[in-house]
Amino acid sequence: MYAIVEIAGQQFKVERGNKVYVHRLDANEGTKVEFDKVFLIENAGKISIGSPTVDGAKVVATVIEHLKGDKVIIFKKKRRKGYQKWNNHRQHLTQLLIQGVLPKGETLKEELKAEKVERNYSLRSIVTKEVAAAPVAEKKAPAKKAAAKKAPAKKAAAKKTEA
Repeated sequence: MYAIVEIAGQQFKVERGNKVYVHRLDANEGTKVEFDKVFLIENAGKISIGSPTVDGAKVVATVIEHLKGDKVIIFKKKRRKGYQKWNNHRQHLTQLLIQGVLPKGETLKEELKAEKVERNYSLRSIVTKEVAAAPVAEKKAPAKKAAAKKAPAKKAAAKKTEA
């Protein structure tokens, strides 16, 4: 089951268990948020399209964390005029974990409500956990190389005597 939903002015295709980065929301980390602007729901091959939204449908999500996106560089230049303008910014984002897509009249199941949401899904924390969990390999002494065989000495070229 998936849905097309509008979150913070943008449309996203979401399913249960997806993690979505959206523009910064005014919600605390760990709180549940609901989105009512659901434009389409697909459930086991049956598609419901709203005009403009599907009546009673909603998407429930949990705010995982607030973070900043990658740096975006803006560089403007007009050649032969001596004009250069350098600017950059980092977009403020919110990471959401989609708990469920609910058609009209449905509620979130108890098993989903009981799920614990881990806060650190960032790549940096995953990498550091993997590095910390990896066993440290001991350095081995370099193996001794076998003695190289010497090539037999070349015979001196015989000189020709002129008669």
